[in-house]
Amino acid sequence: MEAKFGRSVASTSVLVWSYMSNEFPSDQSDPAKKIGNSMWFLAWGAGLFLLYLFFSDKIEKQRNPNQNPESVSSETYTEVILKRNRQGHYVVSGTINRFPVVFLVDTGASGISIPEAVANQIGLRKGRQYSTYTANGIGVGYQTNIDSLSIGEIQLGPMPAGINPNMPSNQILLGMTVLKQLEFTQRGNLLILRQYH
Repeated sequence: MEAKFGRSVASTSVLVWSYMSNEFPSDQSDPAKKIGNSMWFLAWGAGLFLLYLFFSDKIEKQRNPNQNPESVSSETYTEVILKRNRQGHYVVSGTINRFPVVFLVDTGASGISIPEAVANQIGLRKGRQYSTYTANGIGVGYQTNIDSLSIGEIQLGPMPAGINPNMPSNQILLGMTVLKQLEFTQRGNLLILRQYH
């Protein structure tokens, strides 16, 4: 959807440019008119760029409504409340080894699956190779270890994880390796994660 919006902005820019070129033909003999036309082009360009930023941010918030997850702390537990996105998934921003990442919570996954590109950015090392079995067939993954993982004020780690070279997304699959350390409850469109001290 974001790509389509980007193409729409580009198409609009071309149309505006064509219109402005026809409406205000360049006149080399009048410097004031030339400056005025340039200012029009700059104003339109700035307006379209701001529009693109606005809608990009809106689309990202729909995809990840938990960019700053709400945390509640007491003497006995820390709780984070996640909202479901429009696709019906729980996507949340967090960190691995203090590096900012995006998680996709999946109760059907056994562990933590990290796309290779993200693992490289974090600086994770590949360990022993293993086979993965998914709907797309048999693949290859690599064992690794992470020192820390955080979602809101919930802090976990160290723990094992997997590096998956075949994951097309930058989202990290967050499975039962993490969830079994927490109490989690679903209420309507909310997923409540609770860590006891």
